[in-house]
Amino acid sequence: ILNNNTLVAVTDGERLRLFHSKGHEPHIDLIEIEDAVLKVARAGSGGRHRSSTANPDESRLHEDDFAGSVAAYLNRQALEELYEHILVIADPRTLGEMRRHYQPSLNTKLVREIGKDFVKHSVESIKDAVSAA
Repeated sequence: ILNNNTLVAVTDGERLRLFHSKGHEPHIDLIEIEDAVLKVARAGSGGRHRSSTANPDESRLHEDDFAGSVAAYLNRQALEELYEHILVIADPRTLGEMRRHYQPSLNTKLVREIGKDFVKHSVESIKDAVSAA
């Protein structure tokens, strides 16, 4: 069951969809909200890869930078009082990169993480994933 006033972030390395939970238990009602304006900065996330077989290509570096930007956005949201809880749904690789950037304020409001790629799925599929988690 998803509490009211939860920010649901569904992301991969290229796109972010945001939802606000409304409704009454046990029903989940997700309302899609405007896309966040992310400031994607080259964080140099791929710099930690040392061996030549592990060097990421350019698109992977962009995905890592995007994941860091999403985490920074969620960190800012966690500091504000607008949302009481935050739920993150992301593919496992993006989720792992995002975790590197979480701040304590986000960890406090984080109620769950779902390691699946649902960014291109319908709202109904996302609600089903939240219900099953």
